[in-house]
Amino acid sequence: MRLFSMLAAASAITLTGAPFAAAQDAPANPSPAPAPAVCPDFLPQQAHCWSGRAAKGGYYWIAMPENWNGSLIVHAHGGPRTGAPKADDPLEDLERFSMTVKEGFAWAGSTYRRGGYGVRMAAEDTDDLRQIFWDAFGRPRRTILHGQSWGGNVAAKAAELYARDAEGQVVWDGVLLTSGVLAGGTEAYRFRADLRAVYQFYCQNHPGPDEAQYPVWQGLPEGVRLTRAQLAERVKTCTGVGLPAAERTPEQEQRLADILNVVGIGEGQLVSHLAWGTFLFQDLVQKRLDGLNPFDNSRTVYQGSHDDAALNAGVERFAADPMAVARLAYDADLSGLIVAPTVTIHGKHDPVAFVWHQDAYRDRVAAAGRADLLVQTFTEEAEHSALSPPEYVAVFEALMAWIDQGAKPNAGSIAALCEAARPRYDAAACLFDQHLSGEK
Repeated sequence: MRLFSMLAAASAITLTGAPFAAAQDAPANPSPAPAPAVCPDFLPQQAHCWSGRAAKGGYYWIAMPENWNGSLIVHAHGGPRTGAPKADDPLEDLERFSMTVKEGFAWAGSTYRRGGYGVRMAAEDTDDLRQIFWDAFGRPRRTILHGQSWGGNVAAKAAELYARDAEGQVVWDGVLLTSGVLAGGTEAYRFRADLRAVYQFYCQNHPGPDEAQYPVWQGLPEGVRLTRAQLAERVKTCTGVGLPAAERTPEQEQRLADILNVVGIGEGQLVSHLAWGTFLFQDLVQKRLDGLNPFDNSRTVYQGSHDDAALNAGVERFAADPMAVARLAYDADLSGLIVAPTVTIHGKHDPVAFVWHQDAYRDRVAAAGRADLLVQTFTEEAEHSALSPPEYVAVFEALMAWIDQGAKPNAGSIAALCEAARPRYDAAACLFDQHLSGEK
């Protein structure tokens, strides 16, 4: 049963005791002013940097080029990262999108106040960082909200919640979502719950027969410790992933083929997706949903294995708790009620956040009557975290022209902007599919 079909009923349930809501009740004390910092080497010379910690706990970095164009990009990072935030964590995101500073934008990025799941928490912290910048440097000419990966969910939620202030005045002038997890929390992770169930059917080692048994949708029971390396070793034992193909047994090859074919992922992503379905699920279920199950495979018919009948007869089954679905939907699902020009870019063969997230988001926005504010672009890439740099430059430039001049872009005009930017980035590829857009 698809979890979205449960949302109408679930929305009527009172969301009592939800950690998602409680996470936003941190004191609203003013954040200290940003402190000057030494810019990392990957930024243009003469750039200026600041760092600090917001009142609610998130660490942040700010970078501004000498030739600042007067516009600010506030970045929402992906993940979610389940470990405790560290002061220099935003530098990874700043390096990945350092082309924005090179192109004249100021950039600001935060760790959020804590690790773990919480889209509304992260959205609030992202908007707080915008206010920190405005308080310290004045309101920029334009303020752009940018979300990458899970940060796309965060940014899309922030755009719905904070795009206008209490007086109806513009806060976020535009939104850019790159490789975004845009299907919402109730839909985005369902395939990883399927992966946990299918993997366990074939491998029986996560949990192992000598370990305490638990429903796989839990990720891990509260208090149980497992490292990613230990998880990878279990995967190697069962499927041979991590061994040269010539050293795998026929049994390992068959189990691997069955798992990949049924779930629809690549070998190179098996450990990563299992890790998300282990460590993130543990955080989500145990810490954010009070142990309740938001996942459902009770009616799923699995296909693609060498013996589908045996798989469907023997796989672990579980039904979602309506309260868990309602609480996850409240935190992370999207209404589509966008009010600012929004551009997306997504690799068609993204192995992490599959391209169907764009279909889900397009349908939500269209159902809300806001399709005129959304432009979706696609590239011929099998990448998630780092598309070609001039492609990012092109979508930012296109968004700015849409805001400033009212020129709504399309795949062709954005591809032309990418070609113009290529010489500035060692002729890196422009791989836009000019024949595919998000429009039906």
